[in-house]
Amino acid sequence: MRPIKTTFFGIQRKIVANTTLQSWRTVPHIGYSYEPDVTEFMKTVKELNASGKFSTKMTVNTVMLKAITEGLKASPALNAHIQFDPRFVRGSITQYENIDVSMTWELPTNQMMTINLHDLGSKSLTELNDYIQQTARKINNTNFDEAMYSVSFHDTIKELKKGHIGTAVTRLIGAKTGKHKIQTLKGQAKKDYYAIPESERLTREDLEQGTVCVSNIGSTTRGIPGRVTLLAVIPPEVFVICMGAIQKIPMVKTDADGNDQIVVGQMLPMCCVFDHRAVDYDEIVPFIKRMEEIFHHPEEMFNW
Repeated sequence: MRPIKTTFFGIQRKIVANTTLQSWRTVPHIGYSYEPDVTEFMKTVKELNASGKFSTKMTVNTVMLKAITEGLKASPALNAHIQFDPRFVRGSITQYENIDVSMTWELPTNQMMTINLHDLGSKSLTELNDYIQQTARKINNTNFDEAMYSVSFHDTIKELKKGHIGTAVTRLIGAKTGKHKIQTLKGQAKKDYYAIPESERLTREDLEQGTVCVSNIGSTTRGIPGRVTLLAVIPPEVFVICMGAIQKIPMVKTDADGNDQIVVGQMLPMCCVFDHRAVDYDEIVPFIKRMEEIFHHPEEMFNW
């Protein structure tokens, strides 16, 4: 074999590798493939944009974020964190009032990063749309190596406080020595960066975990058939969702006379995965039922 390139892990890859490895080592994953009919829903999204209600175009991603938060309100068991000690088989589950969505976002560098979108459950659709626009602006002003190092350093301090000295020391060695050393800003470049107000860039709080994770691979795979079938639940979160690309498929519909007929409709594949230590199947049912209400009666979006 002739290698063509060797790339050492940067801090983004280090964080992803560490968190996903922890996930698959510790979490008993259970998945549910949800494939709702979104034909009328998509028509209503177009009507929303044509209404002139919003200053900028409302994307499907933004509307779906709002729909998902409405679903989570119906199933608070999914908007939670778990703490579990396998040695003594002791655990606890903490549900949260705020719905802080860890949203996977494609950065200007083409890297993927999870951004914590705070308290989406309390925002109207207009407020959510403005918040997404504001977050996109902050992303463009953010040095992610610097911001992610802040997250990593904070996590290392937490490990020290827990008495996990070995873990903390090895993390510092991995980040600060040899070919694997993380390069952060120095000198004037560092001063210039931190002179940017925190209101105009992302901070550690914007990159730390939320209460639930949402991904949308469909935004980058439009026109390509396929479904996400496997997701990593990142502890302490207990629920993760990934949306695929909307697809046109044959559907069976019942007409006004009670006759079934095959029509072309739009389907949104959604992969829902939960941590079975914290959640059973019955606790995902209220979420799915609420989503079905929204997709079958999308006119309620005009009141969001």
